[in-house]
Amino acid sequence: MKNSKKILFFLCTIPIIVILIYSTESKIMPKEIISTTNAPQAIGPYSQAVKIDNLMFISGQIPLSTMTGKLVEGSIEDEANQVLKNLKSICEAAGHSLDDAVKITIFLTDLGNFAIVNDVMKEYFSEPYPARATVEVSALPLGVNIEIEAIVSTNG
Repeated sequence: MKNSKKILFFLCTIPIIVILIYSTESKIMPKEIISTTNAPQAIGPYSQAVKIDNLMFISGQIPLSTMTGKLVEGSIEDEANQVLKNLKSICEAAGHSLDDAVKITIFLTDLGNFAIVNDVMKEYFSEPYPARATVEVSALPLGVNIEIEAIVSTNG
């Protein structure tokens, strides 16, 4: 009798296990590469942005001007404006806007520029603001003072 209960239990669990396996089977979404000539081309082996499922991951942008192909020089405000213009162009290339950003990470070589960057951000983002982290780093590519990366929701 004890063995028949074990066998019955085992036989009853097989359909449940099969259902669980097939219902949670990985549904891999293909990556979509987002690229635009309105933002600087990648300076290494990476994409400007990658969209997968309902998210787009934008690579860190630095203050490279697509108009001149050169770094924007001047104040941190000028650099931050260019970086955010680059992010905006990539969002628009994918049919979205900076308002769809859910998380940004800002890399600064001097956290003393934090307040200035906040003021510039207010020109590009509105409430509700995306989640954000700001980190001071010892150096950034091409000797720039700021780099920003973003995660954007592509849900509608």
